[in-house]
Amino acid sequence: MAASDRLWTGSAYLFVESTSEKIDLTTLYNDSQQKPRIFKALKLALRDATAGSMDPIDILKVYCSTPQLIVYIKFCHQELCRSFLQSYRNGLFHQSLQNQLQICLSMLNVPIILVLKVGSGQLDAMLDDEDGCLTCISKEKPDRIKDEEIKTLEEDLKNLSFENKRNNRTAEEHSDFLPSPPLLVNFQRNSLPQEDTFLFQAQEFVNRVLTSEDHQKFARSVGRKWKQVGRSLQKTCRALQDPAIDNLAYEHERDGLYEQAYQLLLKFIQCEGKKATIQRLVTALEENSLTSLAEELLGIHQNEKFL
Repeated sequence: MAASDRLWTGSAYLFVESTSEKIDLTTLYNDSQQKPRIFKALKLALRDATAGSMDPIDILKVYCSTPQLIVYIKFCHQELCRSFLQSYRNGLFHQSLQNQLQICLSMLNVPIILVLKVGSGQLDAMLDDEDGCLTCISKEKPDRIKDEEIKTLEEDLKNLSFENKRNNRTAEEHSDFLPSPPLLVNFQRNSLPQEDTFLFQAQEFVNRVLTSEDHQKFARSVGRKWKQVGRSLQKTCRALQDPAIDNLAYEHERDGLYEQAYQLLLKFIQCEGKKATIQRLVTALEENSLTSLAEELLGIHQNEKFL
């Protein structure tokens, strides 16, 4: 890593909110037993976003602002920050954090939405301009040192990892004396439910919860047809009845089409939670002759570039 990169620093705020009415991340984080679990999920997801680097991104402070957790993060290297931005843009970080929260909190599903901000500016709207995002982040130098509570959580996490490794070594040393259950393992694997899929243009795609990248692409590309898409979604979403759509149009008229479309899909995601899937959005887009946008969301054109 170049010397100039080692001197590179910046900061940003990551807003994390659950779209499930039954899950309040701020309440969970204020619980002494759940706080270390949520912190662990954040750390593991950030590490995954930087290709497993052991010193990827520092968490300096976690604020609770119901219903959002606001994570103040420090980037120490430009290339690691770039890796994070790429992971965030393509939805991998979103999926990783969601999965880690499910595992650490022992829940079947923890649907979330994410927003990345620098100062008062939102980076989500400019993620395609990677260098511009890096510039914004580098201008915001961290204005505080790591919180004492964060230091304690990190130390506890390290101790837990050390204890787990020691227990695993002990188990391996005695594994020769334990019978293996291959038939049971195979049965368990085969009994797992298959992924939910759907057909689009005679191709099969995995159905999934909408990501922040889907959200941004929709808002950028749907244009004046955002209302029509909203009316297609309202068939199975009570929160998007005509008065709600009209209110969005009125409240964000001066903000332009992007913000109107963004707020529409945000309302859909917030109200539907884990049921806000790519299949439902693609179906709504097809009904309004927006096939090219559906193809973009499913990555069809991107896949063709590599054929």
